[in-house]
Amino acid sequence: MVLMIFGNFCRKAGIIFLSGSVAEGVGFRLPNQDPEGIARGNAFVATADNPSAIYYNPAGITQLEGHNVSFGAYFITTGIDFTATDGREASADSAVQVVPQVYYAYSPEDSPWSFGMGLYAPFGLGIDWGSDTPFSTKIEEGLMLYATFNTVAAYEVNDSLSVAAGLTFNYSEVELQQALVPPALIPPGGRSQFRYEGDDLAVGFNLGLLYQPHEKWSIGLTYRSQSEMNYQGKSRVLGTPLPEDYQSTGVALKFPDSIDIGVSYRPTPDWNIEVNVDWTNWDRVNTSTFRGTPLGDVDLPFEYESGFMYEIGVTRQLGKGYWVSAGYVYSENSVPNKTLSPTNADSDLHLGSLGFGHRGDTWGWALAYHFAYNGGRTVKGNTPSPAGETANGKFETFNQAVNVSCHFKF
Repeated sequence: MVLMIFGNFCRKAGIIFLSGSVAEGVGFRLPNQDPEGIARGNAFVATADNPSAIYYNPAGITQLEGHNVSFGAYFITTGIDFTATDGREASADSAVQVVPQVYYAYSPEDSPWSFGMGLYAPFGLGIDWGSDTPFSTKIEEGLMLYATFNTVAAYEVNDSLSVAAGLTFNYSEVELQQALVPPALIPPGGRSQFRYEGDDLAVGFNLGLLYQPHEKWSIGLTYRSQSEMNYQGKSRVLGTPLPEDYQSTGVALKFPDSIDIGVSYRPTPDWNIEVNVDWTNWDRVNTSTFRGTPLGDVDLPFEYESGFMYEIGVTRQLGKGYWVSAGYVYSENSVPNKTLSPTNADSDLHLGSLGFGHRGDTWGWALAYHFAYNGGRTVKGNTPSPAGETANGKFETFNQAVNVSCHFKF
């Protein structure tokens, strides 16, 4: 119920849980969950020393004392342009979209246990190409809301080792719209569209480990389980001889598991350098089928390929609680040319980030900026829609994002 209310609030407020595909180039994951992590290129799993550790590495909350709460928001504007092989062009809507993040951690005094809760969006998708594109019969617009409520418990085995486990309660909504006939073939004022909307709940889990064999070194490991949404909703077709009434329709979509491992090196108390490798098991995402549409059963092919993100980050303490960080990520493409949809125009991306903030005795703040750039992905051999349109051409990406947060300790 909390997740459904949170999702409904986000919808009414115009908030979209944006996909990692638009922001990061890793399917539809969203790995950007906190400005201190983002500023370091998300190389945070072996550091994980604020409440967002609930996502990055839940074992990290044993480093916190008392009550810690964090409120954040991730603002992104998507810059994706397409040029078809025949020269026609299209651009995705670049309006600013927002993702909220809330974390709470509690470490009782003189206890090896720590507990935490988080509300965030690890997946999602939001993109609007409009109807005047060379691929409108593949997609016009798509939206995926995905909210996770994550409860965790962490245990400090000794001064060097902490472990953690948690449950994730996930709520998701999906909407999509595509043309059935290219707009150029439709009389003025006419329309020919397929629309679907549905929602579901699913449960998963996450695990974490933090090991510090030496005061200058720490190793972090986190695992996030797979889940499957069996969306139940409705679909309809517009502008065809078929009835336009909504029809009960279901579709199943798998969300992959992932593993993130990192090593942090602190040559002095003022410096923290971390390197992470993040792997997502996109091979689980194959073909989904809309069952019960007015058009019959309709396949939605993905056939994604597992991929890595390689992350490095550096933080410098400036004194009096102030810090500055920088990071870099190389993110591998996970979507093959054959099944690429402009909804998820994935690609190999280079990401740069910069951030700064302050940690005080009772409260602190953080601000981070990052961009994503692909230099252009050329798609060939894309499977045509039933109307014969493809996504063959060149996709160019330049996204920019800002994440802000406030932390409180008591």
